Amino acid sequence: MNTKVMSRGQIVLPAELRRKDRIRAGQRFDIERLEAGQYLLKKQMPSSNEGLVDWLLSCPAKGWFEPILSESTDTL
Repeated sequence: MNTKVMSRGQIVLPAELRRKDRIRAGQRFDIERLEAGQYLLKKQMPSSNEGLVDWLLSCPAKGWFEPILSESTDTL
């Protein structure tokens, strides 16, 4: 697969790769120079709670949380 570097230094990932690897706009990557002309691109994994605060703040009704009266949630 071929791509090119744009005038602002951006590199376009072909749509086929984006679909296969579920790459979305705004996702971050690490890039490492292995040697002249060879680079390694790695998708950064989001933290396990990324977006949690936004999700909680978007709740339409306040007071929706109900504590579970149990010492364990394994049986839920």
